[in-house]
Amino acid sequence: MNEFDKEYNYLNVESIDTTQQMVGVFGWMFIGLLISAVCAIYVASTPNFVYNIFATNLYWVLFIAEFGLVIALSAMINKLSNITMSIMFILFSIINGLTLSVIFYVFESQSIFLCFIVAAGMFGSMALYGLVTKKDLTTFGAFFTMGLIGLIIASLTNLFLKNAMMDILLSITGIVIFVALTAYDTQKIKSYMLNAQEDRRLIANIKIYGALTLYLDFINIFLKLLRLLGKGKK
Repeated sequence: MNEFDKEYNYLNVESIDTTQQMVGVFGWMFIGLLISAVCAIYVASTPNFVYNIFATNLYWVLFIAEFGLVIALSAMINKLSNITMSIMFILFSIINGLTLSVIFYVFESQSIFLCFIVAAGMFGSMALYGLVTKKDLTTFGAFFTMGLIGLIIASLTNLFLKNAMMDILLSITGIVIFVALTAYDTQKIKSYMLNAQEDRRLIANIKIYGALTLYLDFINIFLKLLRLLGKGKK
């Protein structure tokens, strides 16, 4: 939980017009996805680059860097300048694109494209629901958090068990959790905008934080769908 989370009121999401600010959030998310896609495609088309990432310790360096950037962006939303937040988000998008490049070696391109389209449809519909619903989704926050923690623990366990049926169940569960989180996070970000009022620096930072949050929701839906429905290369 970041510092802003402790102060904000979820219940007054309709008090001010946040449409323009939310457009900014989705705009930044799109930029992040575009950067990641370009990086992933470029790396996938350069075999030496792929080898240097996945056959060495560089992958773990990138993984740790990703994790660190997510923590920093979430925890320091009130402290960082907008320029710093923007640079960190772009850097995260680049690094994630590098690590995602491996999917082009595991799955067929058509399968990747189709799963991306399905993920976009699921994400878009739930994000829209989160924007327009008058139901307070925060009552489900603890449930979503527990579900996500359980999913992570079960996924780590299955790395050792290598149970195919469990892998399928985890993928389905992951899709359900991240689809639900999409609506929850969209409403939460919208409410963040309300609490920021006229603080332009904070609003700009919330756009970046919101973009990162929704980016992670979308990527997880996409990867779970790809793992469940994707056609592997022979």
